[in-house]
Amino acid sequence: MIENEFRTEKDSLGELRVPAKALYGVQTERAVENFPISGLRPWRAFIWSVAAIKRAAAEVNYDLDLFNAREVDGKKFTAMQLSDAITKAAQEVMDGKWDSEFVVDPFQAGAGTSHNMNANEVIANRATQILGGGLGKYYVHPNDHVNMAQSTNDVIPASIRLGGLWRLDELLTALNGLQFALEMKSREFDDVVKSGRTHLQDAVPVRLGQEFGAYAKAIARESDRIARSAEGMRRLGIGGTAVGSGLNAHPEYHKRMIKKLSELTGLKLYESDNLFESMQSMADAADFSASIRTLALTLIRIANDFRLLASGPSTGLDEIRLPAVQPGSSIMPGKVNPVMAEMLDQAMFHVIGCDTTIMIAVQAGQLELNVMMPIVAHNLFEMMQVTIGAVNAFTERAVRGLTANREKAEGWLSKNAIVVTALNPVIGYSQGAALVKEALAKNASIRELAVEKAKAGTLKHRDEDRPVTVDEINAALLDLRKLTEGGIAGGGGGSG
Repeated sequence: MIENEFRTEKDSLGELRVPAKALYGVQTERAVENFPISGLRPWRAFIWSVAAIKRAAAEVNYDLDLFNAREVDGKKFTAMQLSDAITKAAQEVMDGKWDSEFVVDPFQAGAGTSHNMNANEVIANRATQILGGGLGKYYVHPNDHVNMAQSTNDVIPASIRLGGLWRLDELLTALNGLQFALEMKSREFDDVVKSGRTHLQDAVPVRLGQEFGAYAKAIARESDRIARSAEGMRRLGIGGTAVGSGLNAHPEYHKRMIKKLSELTGLKLYESDNLFESMQSMADAADFSASIRTLALTLIRIANDFRLLASGPSTGLDEIRLPAVQPGSSIMPGKVNPVMAEMLDQAMFHVIGCDTTIMIAVQAGQLELNVMMPIVAHNLFEMMQVTIGAVNAFTERAVRGLTANREKAEGWLSKNAIVVTALNPVIGYSQGAALVKEALAKNASIRELAVEKAKAGTLKHRDEDRPVTVDEINAALLDLRKLTEGGIAGGGGGSG
């Protein structure tokens, strides 16, 4: 490296070289050197949310008359100039202009001091440029000005909450899209009567539309669950500073910050009713994460049903056909696999892993602080990213284009001996079980066999020694769609 590619900065540990063109400074550089762990960078939600806090704090602290005029290198700056420069720089970070300057690995020192200082230094250097200064001159100081009335210990938990809320609508929109697509398929497939299955064995009939309507309702319930859990994320502890006492923050700072952040972000936010609790506990993040994990469980179940229903086509169920989006094999010509359902499974396995990490990190808090917050932030934002992307892709490239294979679905149903269940009110369980056994042995349909026995007079009513009629058999089994609508098939078998 050429010497002029660096500048030298100094912190409480001494001097260190920093890349000359970097907006970040010495404390960020120390973190880069200390934590060459994963090669990962912070998620956009984490950058945006911290920057939003920095902008709000600059405006609130100015309104509280906490900025002083400052002179650096013979240049004088008013309190308004300092505040405005921070505001503009922080807004640029919120807008994504300086994402590349956020370089600290997610696996970093506890609490997130490195990420907080990365933001403080980027905003301070950019604000200095806005005021006409060079990088590293710090006309605006990272700690004294950008971090005024703040601590990593209240900034990071507040930013985790803000970042999660920032993408909440995007997540719910993705789920609404999936729900709508499933509802459309439910209507489209409503007249396809097929064999139900429990324990992966034949069961009484259902309509394919009913199966898809249940999938749609499950997604709707997951959306509601996530929205409910997000309410706890709206309660911010910003203003607690180091331990929850609010040391070095104006008495009105917390209340004003909630109001200002609500205005800046458009999010519905609440004041904390106990700043100590808001800084000690990450339970709200765990609750929110857990709701996404529960969604993941539902999505895995649905994806696996798709894979099963589409299995074959020649040797499987083959009741639905998924869009062919890519060749399925490098060796078997013509093979098409349920790749979008497989992707969704893998993505949701990863989401569950993220939630497990959050769960372990949340319980690791001690006394006034949970120092494991950086990995909570990373995994929460990652699971939201993966869920949004996976759900959108699955909706667009699997659900919207899938079709029903009516012939195969109805063909399986015609062989299903368990439709005898509809005769239970007429002939009873024991005769029904005997019919199933005989039908399977003869490879005959239940209705054909029951009609044959009714004509022979050997099939009796459940509670009396009276032969069952062919009309009673037909009333129960001729229209299999009726079996999907509940009630007692065939009228119940009474003598009257």
